[in-house]
Amino acid sequence: MLEAGWDVLVEDGYPGFTYEAVAARAGTSRPVLYRRWPQREDLLVATVKASWRPIPRPNTGNLREDAITYLIAAAAARASMITVLSVQLMEYFRATGTSLSELRETLRPPDQLTPFEEIVARAVERGELPRQERSTRVVNLPFDLLRHDLLMTLRPTSEESIAEIVDDIWLPLLGVQ
Repeated sequence: MLEAGWDVLVEDGYPGFTYEAVAARAGTSRPVLYRRWPQREDLLVATVKASWRPIPRPNTGNLREDAITYLIAAAAARASMITVLSVQLMEYFRATGTSLSELRETLRPPDQLTPFEEIVARAVERGELPRQERSTRVVNLPFDLLRHDLLMTLRPTSEESIAEIVDDIWLPLLGVQ
């Protein structure tokens, strides 16, 4: 049912994401969907969660390699997902008064570090970075720049652009030469 929901969402966006459309695609009835997901928003969030795959968090033993490896995997895994979530769900965000950021928080397990918080914490433990307070924005900047690139181009980011994000922007902000 949730796979059918994803297909409807991708093809028709939030306006077309109805109980009727999902039930028809899944070969079931509206009451079956209503019993499990009493609100349209419940069905939508369950659909997105079912399609959301975690991206492995590399542990290569090197800050730069961890960052680049993660971003390459994220670019491949999230290009179509970010497009769907940002474009197809605009009406959902407007109707519910929520945002992509809030939806992302429902997808992430509670109290889990972001990938880049984990990457930086490991680098600190290995002695690659000094133990000090860092801005959350700076720590998470590589993924924010990747997401921006994905939204602006609607296609995966090149490995050259990923290396530029890490080498020319992020590492210097962290004080790594």
